[in-house]
Amino acid sequence: MHARTHHLSYTTVDLLPAPKRPHIHALSAFALWADHLADEGREGDRPRAVARLRETIFQELETARSTHPVRRAFVHTAKVWELDRDALLEYLSALEKDCGEPVDFATFEELRGFLRGHSGAWAELTTPLLEPAGQEAPRLMSVLGEAFQLAEVLSDLVIDLRRGRCYLPRCDLEQFDLTAQALRNRRPGRAHTELIRFEVDRARALLAEGARGREAVHPSSEPFVSALTNGMDLWLSEIERRGNALLRTPLDLPTPPRNGLATSSFQSWMTRPPARPAGRGHRRASWLDRLRSRRQRGGTTVSEPPRHIAVIMDGNRRWAAERGRPPIDGHVAGEDAYHRLVDAAIECGVPYLTVFAFSVENWSRSQGEVTALFDMLSERFEALTTRLHNKGVRVLWNGRRDKVSPGLRAKLEHAENLTSGNGRLTFTVCLDYGGRQELVAAAARMAEDALAGRVDPAGLTQDRFARYLYDPELPDVDLLLRTSGEQRTSNFLPWHTAYSEIVFEDILWPDFQEAHLRHAISAYAGRQRRFGGGSGAMLKGVR
Repeated sequence: MHARTHHLSYTTVDLLPAPKRPHIHALSAFALWADHLADEGREGDRPRAVARLRETIFQELETARSTHPVRRAFVHTAKVWELDRDALLEYLSALEKDCGEPVDFATFEELRGFLRGHSGAWAELTTPLLEPAGQEAPRLMSVLGEAFQLAEVLSDLVIDLRRGRCYLPRCDLEQFDLTAQALRNRRPGRAHTELIRFEVDRARALLAEGARGREAVHPSSEPFVSALTNGMDLWLSEIERRGNALLRTPLDLPTPPRNGLATSSFQSWMTRPPARPAGRGHRRASWLDRLRSRRQRGGTTVSEPPRHIAVIMDGNRRWAAERGRPPIDGHVAGEDAYHRLVDAAIECGVPYLTVFAFSVENWSRSQGEVTALFDMLSERFEALTTRLHNKGVRVLWNGRRDKVSPGLRAKLEHAENLTSGNGRLTFTVCLDYGGRQELVAAAARMAEDALAGRVDPAGLTQDRFARYLYDPELPDVDLLLRTSGEQRTSNFLPWHTAYSEIVFEDILWPDFQEAHLRHAISAYAGRQRRFGGGSGAMLKGVR
């Protein structure tokens, strides 16, 4: 039954030691059968069918006997592995409630209760078969189950909407000015795409936490858990790629061909350990391996991606003008490219990413364009902050803070505070920033300290001067990337880009794709970085 209904998960079970496989198949077959009872048949009969199953299975667990083949296999497994009956009760009760009551979650916490009751409780129930190595294993497996269930919700979104059921919480819908009714009736647009991405980020955050379960189970079970996490990562990537198309067509997971070679290849990919649990490690690993193997004749070997990439995101207005649209439309389109940049930086293992969002010179643009741009930033920044926080990204603001509106300033500073503990990527937004202005302000503050006797000008060093910059901890830029084909640095981070490699991409910013960042990193890897010295020289002590 397991093989016929869900061949993908059936295949991953082969990664477990042979004695465990029949037991996992028994649990999976029972879960699929229970889920079938909750989904099929007349609507009024479904809760009663699940209730009968619950009553029957608990009676059979007491007697350790059953006449039904699926239930008999489950009862045997539950007895052998001493499975938690409370988790089983939670799972079956959640199924009964879901098929018998209207769906309406106000908050994400309420949705998580649903996710936990379904796949979370079931994943916890199966944990003993994985031989947990610590007390955290059941909880981590439960969170992994929640990630699976949220991916299932997104994949079946259109099916559930047609049945009058929307599992996405109202708080998330409201962030994008949507309602359940609007999801059913309105033509899918940008807001729907952003909603899907937001929910994928939520699922990835759960996946990142649950993936730690690989280290909390017996080594013989680790390949199985790794396969689950890698498979869910791929699944979420496909959900994000489909975007608002999921409101028209459900996502059906592909079934691998049933032959030995295909199964072997599938398992080989699935068991590759991802570099980052919530990222796209299946693509990153092979590309980075190629990068690390490169050698530059006569120069420095670049064996890792650049530590700090800075990007001048140029071309929004020209993109809009080419289409006969107002400048603000170009800025809105550029937001998608910005998300692709962040995702690509995470995938490539770049720890620091800085973008030039608004320069001090940009104030000279028309009042209407500036107002529209800042209105857009203020309107979208909270959702943006939540999305970055869910990815484990730390957000910093680099620039003057006295001219930006109090409302936007509060949102930027809230983002800094909220994400201060994150460490996956440090993302710096240069807003109302000018390089010369930063250096002048730093010199003025240093002169003030010198006059007050707090600093000795004779002992001034580069490191000491750097303490007066907007962000003293911002590292040197290794790679500066500019789009639109323009070849100038435009007063962007002059202190930090003194020794940067520069790549100019001849595309407008809204057309920026992940491949452009990878191309820039490959170009960087092929260059000699002499820092003003001879072949292979490295300048020490320069920020």
